[in-house]
Amino acid sequence: MSRLTALLVVTGLVLVRPAAAQGPTDEIQVYDAGITAPGKFNLTLHTNFTPDGLGAAAFPGAIVSNHSFDGGFEWAYGATPWLELGLYLPIYSVTSAYGATVDGGKLRLLFVSPHADDRRFFYGANFEFSYNSARWDARRYTSEIRPIVGWHLHPWDFVFNPILDNSWDGGVAALEFDPAARVAYNIDDRWAVAAEEYAGFGPLREFAPSGQQVQQAWAVVDRHGALDVEAGVGFGLTAASDRMALKLMFSRDLN
Repeated sequence: MSRLTALLVVTGLVLVRPAAAQGPTDEIQVYDAGITAPGKFNLTLHTNFTPDGLGAAAFPGAIVSNHSFDGGFEWAYGATPWLELGLYLPIYSVTSAYGATVDGGKLRLLFVSPHADDRRFFYGANFEFSYNSARWDARRYTSEIRPIVGWHLHPWDFVFNPILDNSWDGGVAALEFDPAARVAYNIDDRWAVAAEEYAGFGPLREFAPSGQQVQQAWAVVDRHGALDVEAGVGFGLTAASDRMALKLMFSRDLN
């Protein structure tokens, strides 16, 4: 989860579906290698709304992103200074077509350089393993490999997540390249503004044509405190992207 100590405005490219057909997503976030302190439990509530999205389903019977309200409860435990254990449960959607639905769950292992918030250069890797409902993804089981590299050049932060999504169908050639990036300016120790980018280029074996790639630019605001808050608005840059989406995240330690 994001551990900024200030307010953020961000540009981004986001995708967790095949580039040719974007669907709704439970999480819109760039990982910066900050984790929950050892022995602490943390809860992050992800909430996303798409007021102007694609009207076509990514596959027959799929939840359509247009006017969908999606998100998830992300439970985390700080196991060591370099390992965080996570569980997304439930992942949910609320749509006019299907009402309130449970879309599945995810297990997460996040390995990072210890005390990343205090380092000039930081790095890590996140591994997620998902169980998906029939309306959330055409594939029952999927996974994500999310490397993390970044620099704290105060007051600036630069973070890159070269994400690889895996459908377990076709081996390495079926991996999809869905990178995310952020440039943030820390106003003070509580607020920051940043630009995030999220993209979906399609399978590594052959990227999708540029017009079919998903690309979104996001402006985001973060406030750090006992309750961390992140809010943002994203705009699609290609015809395959949702034209406008909103995100709101609340995060706090539970003990």
